[in-house]
Amino acid sequence: GGPRRLLLVSNSTLHGGGYLGHCQQHIQSFLGQKVKRVLFIPYALHDRDAYARTAREKFESLGYGLDSIHESCDPVEAVRKSEAIFIGGGNTFRLLKALYDNSLIHEIRKRVLEDGIPYMGSSAGTNVATISINTTNDMPIVYPPSLQALGLVPFNINPHYLDPDVKSTHMGETREERIRQYHEEPNTPPVLGLREGTMLLVEGDKATLQGVTGARLFLRGKKPTEHEPGTDFSFLLTDSNPLN
Repeated sequence: GGPRRLLLVSNSTLHGGGYLGHCQQHIQSFLGQKVKRVLFIPYALHDRDAYARTAREKFESLGYGLDSIHESCDPVEAVRKSEAIFIGGGNTFRLLKALYDNSLIHEIRKRVLEDGIPYMGSSAGTNVATISINTTNDMPIVYPPSLQALGLVPFNINPHYLDPDVKSTHMGETREERIRQYHEEPNTPPVLGLREGTMLLVEGDKATLQGVTGARLFLRGKKPTEHEPGTDFSFLLTDSNPLN
C-alpha cells in the first residue's frame, strides 16, 4: 500500500453555498482520476437514505460513483473492497457507535494506513479520523463503547471551531475554554481548531492547512497559536510530538 492520504474538512456546507461546494475542487484533486467509486458512510445522521442521496448527487456531479455502506449487507466487506472512503457529518457519538457496532474501526484503519486508500471526512467524519472524539462539539445522544476513534492522525481536531464573539453577552464557556479544560487532563494530544471553510490535507507524513479561513492550534500547557491556509502542520503527525 501507499502512504496515508486524508482530506479532513471542517464542515460540509459553507454559508451561501451548496453541499461540499466550498471544497469540491479540493475533493477532485484529492481523489484524482484513479478513483472511480467512493464508499460513503452516512452513520452520523438518522435518515441514511436521504443523506446518501445528497452525497451521491454531489459526487456524481464531480464524476465519481458513490456506494453507501448502509445499503450493503456486509459493511466490513464493503470497506475491504472500497477504493476511497468518505464519512460525512452529523452526530459524532452516533457515528462512532455505529462504526464500533459494525466492526469497522480496524477495517477502515487497515485500508487507509496500510493499503493507502484515500479517506475524506467532513465534520463528524473528521472527528472520528483523529485519536478520539473527546473534542467534538456534539451531544452524547448515544453511548459508543469507547471515545477512541480511528486514529488516522495522532492528534485531535475541533471542527466548526468558533472564536469568542467580543460583542456577545453570553457568559457560557467559549470553545477555547473547553479545549483548555481538555488539556488540563494529563497526556492529552494537540487539538487543531478548524474554522468553517478550512481543511487539513494529509499525504504520508506531510500535513497542510487548506481552505479560506485558517485554524487555531492548542497544545497542552502552551498559548494557542493562529495559522493561515498553507501552514505546514507535518510536525503534528509525529507521535513523539515534542510539543506535548
